[in-house]
Amino acid sequence: MAYSAEKLSEEKVFKDPVHRYIHVRDRVIWDLIGTKEFQRLRRIKQLGTTYLTFHGAEHSRFNHSLGVYEIIRRIVDGVFNGRPEWNSDERLLSLCAGLLHDLGHGPFSHSFEKVFDLDHEQFTQEILLGGTEVNQVLAKVASDFPKKVAEVIAKTYKNKLVVSLISSQIDADRMDYLQRDAYYTGVSYGHFDMERILRVMRPREDQVVFKQSGMHAVEDYIMSRYQMYWQVYFHPVTRSAEVVLTKILHRAKDLHEKSYSFKFDPFHFYSLFDGKVTLEDYLRLDEAVFLYYFQIWQDEEDEILSDLCRRFMNRNLFKYIEFDPAKEYKKLHELSSLFVKAGIDPEYYLVVDSSSDLPYDFYRPGEEEERLPIHLQLKNGDIRELSRLSEIVESVSGKRRTDHKLYFPEDMLMDDSVNHNIKQHIRELLEL
Repeated sequence: MAYSAEKLSEEKVFKDPVHRYIHVRDRVIWDLIGTKEFQRLRRIKQLGTTYLTFHGAEHSRFNHSLGVYEIIRRIVDGVFNGRPEWNSDERLLSLCAGLLHDLGHGPFSHSFEKVFDLDHEQFTQEILLGGTEVNQVLAKVASDFPKKVAEVIAKTYKNKLVVSLISSQIDADRMDYLQRDAYYTGVSYGHFDMERILRVMRPREDQVVFKQSGMHAVEDYIMSRYQMYWQVYFHPVTRSAEVVLTKILHRAKDLHEKSYSFKFDPFHFYSLFDGKVTLEDYLRLDEAVFLYYFQIWQDEEDEILSDLCRRFMNRNLFKYIEFDPAKEYKKLHELSSLFVKAGIDPEYYLVVDSSSDLPYDFYRPGEEEERLPIHLQLKNGDIRELSRLSEIVESVSGKRRTDHKLYFPEDMLMDDSVNHNIKQHIRELLEL
């Protein structure tokens, strides 16, 4: 029997709090789960610093990746199976792409990427195509199979229906993380009727469409996503933790560039500091490694690095106020000058952070990030874009919401023993 068609002698299951069970019968999928690159995802949290806000948010990229695989398995083995618009030869490719779509994420993903100018999608491609255990498994299916999986994840694969399963405005990736993140954070916002959505899902040409009778379930999904972004993903305390984390990494990099002599040699970071990260270097990094350094850097002689690490490890985060940098730039300049006079480095302790989200968008050709809209299938077979039929979705469609906050260490401003008058002036400007 060909490796691609090989089944396990007995179905394996993972007990899952979101999907109840995750079912694995394909030998390829089971072998991919066992690779060291996939097992590494157990050591990368799905929600980064969110556990410092919602204490239950300790779940990993591993959990989520299995969840995405399971949703796609249900679609291709159930919803799409036997339909003429679906090519069953794409089944294994779809399952592998869903399982491996987040393979290249690093520790505290987005903060880490920003500081060191990295791209997790690029590293996902390198893992799939490089000298890895994952590549060895995929290449056993066919010599060009790793490339096909990479193309699906990169959204360049010729069959756009396959791509849409893991990358569209309603896909297996989003359907899993909204429910999973809601479960682990304990909030009610991210729940929607996925069973109903799967029942009304249909394959059509180059994308998934949904029967008009299921429109309300799709509306619920859109609004659940909207609420999750503003109540969980952009929570100001989580953003504060990300600000502190980002500044730790910036400070460590700056010290390295100034030939600072670390008490504890940060050899895991050298390739990051020098901008020469190999795939081997990258795969050695996980959140346990980062937290080890944050723990020991609390004892560094550099006061800024040690202070920031203490703040992160002990959850003594920055406070925040609503702040619009476009309208209050003069105030920001004045605050920066006063921070310097007070002996507090504004580069690390006065930070404007912005969050922005577009909950749903219709098709805008030529946009930098083209979003394939959600389409409904009418009873007569015609296709209509969702916001044309749904007043609820139309109300948020194309409307980007942006939020700005100014973060600072309130405790440093309350220490009146030094620079009392300056700190008092700062507190007045911040309306503390």
